[in-house]
Amino acid sequence: MQSLWMLFASFMFAVMGVCVKLASAEFSTSELVLYRGVVGVIALGMIIKLSGETFRTAMPGAHLWRGLIGVTSLWLWYYSIGELPLATAMTLNYMSPIWIAAWLFALGWWHARNDVKWPLMVAVGLSFVGVTLLLRPAFHANQLTPALIALGSSVITATAYMQVRKMGLAGEPENRVVFYFTVMNLAAGIVGVFLTGGGDGPVFHPISSWRSGLLLLAIGVCATSAQIAMTRAYRLGNTLVVANLQYTGIVFSSLWGVFIFGDVFDWHSWAGIGIILASGMAATFYNTRNTERGKAIASTDPIASEV
Repeated sequence: MQSLWMLFASFMFAVMGVCVKLASAEFSTSELVLYRGVVGVIALGMIIKLSGETFRTAMPGAHLWRGLIGVTSLWLWYYSIGELPLATAMTLNYMSPIWIAAWLFALGWWHARNDVKWPLMVAVGLSFVGVTLLLRPAFHANQLTPALIALGSSVITATAYMQVRKMGLAGEPENRVVFYFTVMNLAAGIVGVFLTGGGDGPVFHPISSWRSGLLLLAIGVCATSAQIAMTRAYRLGNTLVVANLQYTGIVFSSLWGVFIFGDVFDWHSWAGIGIILASGMAATFYNTRNTERGKAIASTDPIASEV
């Protein structure tokens, strides 16, 4: 039952995507990142204080690096959500575990001297078939650039995941990791707002209605609660179940896109989404259960296997 925290996390990430897409019509990407940071800093700060933890860390450099790559990925992801159908943007972002699997495959091949793990290779290869199918409609709709940006975001997200897991295994508390990430969100959002204004100063769009304010609040609340739930799921749930439940985010996003935004997909898109989902689950299963390294980290999560 503890694994179901990941189901909640995936649902909240999907709701966050809906709010980002709706709010992107009124606010810049930098503003969305900024407001997410404001809510996250307040919420995580209160959690750390109430739990008796400390903000002091022995890993400032690691937090700075994780923050830089994480914010870059987040900015690109939020931008792509505003430009693409929701399911497309969310699915491409869920490619992160595939990139990690590809990295592990390359390392394993290099160190084992051509010892090819064929199941992992097939899973990674199929995922790129899925990406090709998913990008075909985007190419015809002149949305290839934001689609490639979303794909690039997933590559950077994979790097951020690996950094987070290394910090966790080194003893850094999860709440502190997320807190300093939200601090970086806030700082990067402010810098972005000033930069987009050029020489005319910062460009802030006014919160003109209750709807706008609630959307911005919901982005921060959904993102923060999803991160907390995901951390709890990995800590208390079954590793394999948790890792595969994250892909329900693709299903939730597809449903939100169809019912809220009226997104219409041809068979290429649905086939691409299905293949990416299946290959991601297969790669997760292989990394978690079918390798010696995967068995050794069964008490943590699949992403820790690169350590």
